[in-house]
Amino acid sequence: MKSLEYKGCLAIIVICSLALFTSCRKEKTTLAKIKVVNELNEVQDNAMVRLWPNPDPVLNQIVVDDTTFTDSEGLSYFDYTDEFNLGTAGFRVLEIEVETEDGLSRGSGIIKIVEEETTEVTVVVNPI
Repeated sequence: MKSLEYKGCLAIIVICSLALFTSCRKEKTTLAKIKVVNELNEVQDNAMVRLWPNPDPVLNQIVVDDTTFTDSEGLSYFDYTDEFNLGTAGFRVLEIEVETEDGLSRGSGIIKIVEEETTEVTVVVNPI
């Protein structure tokens, strides 16, 4: 009888240990990386990059506009890791608007952000 109780306790300890020490799948970073260049393929630093949703009346997803400025390499980053939930199919398609620091050039595009990946898009700005 004691042997049976011992085996039962041992089984419970093993199951609890496995539950504690096996890690759940951790989500990876979900990033949008926008590179801004002019028509001569020169990077544009300090350009304003805005990502915004083009609302779909069926989905009615409310997403806040995001705005950042490009760095010295013409890159701007948007981190959507906290907004993505594991197990969701697809993530987000956003419009891109870019305006240079002097306000004389603009560009636009679309980006489909893929969950748990870094999605890269290049936007070319042209004089207004």
